[in-house]
Amino acid sequence: MKLGIVTGRVVSTKKVPSFEGIKLLLVQPVDEHLVPSGDPLVAFDTIQSGTGDLIYYETSKEAGRVMETLMNPCDAAIVGIVDQIDLKDKG
Repeated sequence: MKLGIVTGRVVSTKKVPSFEGIKLLLVQPVDEHLVPSGDPLVAFDTIQSGTGDLIYYETSKEAGRVMETLMNPCDAAIVGIVDQIDLKDKG
């Protein structure tokens, strides 16, 4: 799983039938220190997250498994909201 911050919403007027009714959000990948780490991506929101939420998401084949229809072209899906990150001091 990967960390990200929801930065906005994507609107699509036409979708494949398996995506009807599912919200699309723009996600900025971040590292464990919340520093951006890569290009933003579009992810399906399966948990009712919103702009500003720190989330974790899955990509590739695993992302499609969270959808009701298993055979779908989903590349990224939000699967949880992060409440807290605890890092051990490396000193």
